[in-house]
Amino acid sequence: MTETPQRPLRVLAAMSGGVDSAVAAARAAEAGHDVTGVHLALSANPQSFRTGARGCCTIEDSRDARRAADVIGIPFYVWDLAERFREDVVEDFVAEYEAGRTPNPCLRCNEKIKFAALLDKALALGFDAVCTGHYATVVTGADGNRELHRASDMAKDQSYVLGVLDERQLAHAMFPLGDTLTTKDEIRAEAERRGLAVAKKPDSHDICFIADGDTQGFLADRLGGRAEGDILDESGTKVGTHEGAFGFTIGQRKGLRIGHPAPDGKPRYVLDISPVNNTVTVGPAEALDVTALTAIKPRWCGTPPSGPGTYTAQLRAHGGETEVTAELTDATLHVTFTEPVRGVAPGQAVVLYDGTRVVGSATIATTVRRERATAG
Repeated sequence: MTETPQRPLRVLAAMSGGVDSAVAAARAAEAGHDVTGVHLALSANPQSFRTGARGCCTIEDSRDARRAADVIGIPFYVWDLAERFREDVVEDFVAEYEAGRTPNPCLRCNEKIKFAALLDKALALGFDAVCTGHYATVVTGADGNRELHRASDMAKDQSYVLGVLDERQLAHAMFPLGDTLTTKDEIRAEAERRGLAVAKKPDSHDICFIADGDTQGFLADRLGGRAEGDILDESGTKVGTHEGAFGFTIGQRKGLRIGHPAPDGKPRYVLDISPVNNTVTVGPAEALDVTALTAIKPRWCGTPPSGPGTYTAQLRAHGGETEVTAELTDATLHVTFTEPVRGVAPGQAVVLYDGTRVVGSATIATTVRRERATAG
């Protein structure tokens, strides 16, 4: 396999105002590409300053991006995609939690905003590619098709949140940081050498549109006013109450506010969330063991696989890999784990890998729990 072609391209660099996207834009320009920077205004009411290392897309961030573009010596614009972001990412996020699922808004943003709305506009304006600061690589396979691979540095790999990109989008994607075997400190040192003021700016964490990091409070503001519900154990016995099932995720241990311990004295975890009857079911850690799942809305980074195959799967942005067999049947992906895994929730994405190559992703719809022995 070879790296992406090096001929000069017209590149639109998405600049968040952070260090990664600034260095990516600088590298693209240094490689001889005709680069234009763009900051996406994704909030209808941006705050003047971010809260510590949380949030993004603030007025401060747009100014940081503009200053970086000036230093690099490239044109810079701000594009307002706030309405599209609200509809495709924020409202989707709230609706998924309301339905008892656990979404990943970063995947949705990459799919709907950065490599759909932004890319479509870029292509319409005559650009060849969109450049971002993600840590992943796009290579050309022996058959001439573009492939998405993990970053050279696994510690920084972000291919999971890019698993929603299809072949067309990959053909116009550029990730200049993906083949960098350096630490984040070295990226910051590079930014400093280039004179970029964002060199020491903290990374943003958590969900960008929840600046204070209080996801439950954010959801309560939008879904609050619901009737108090019951927390049940596996036998259906009431062990506590809650103020909204939307405030829980599968595998959650903290914040359950259960008045008395389990009979065996062990911690209890959220096993199931039922918005229909507003109940949350809790139980022991071993009850979280999942042996298989089905996933819908598959998106393939190239040709869809045919027949059953053996892959590795990643189930969360910073999670490890696990060996699976998977088969696509009538637009539903059926995945079986070689060893049981925990913390798998409907709404999450399962991303399949063949070595370092990203095969594709799908949204988890149902899970199959491992049968447990019962006392007889």
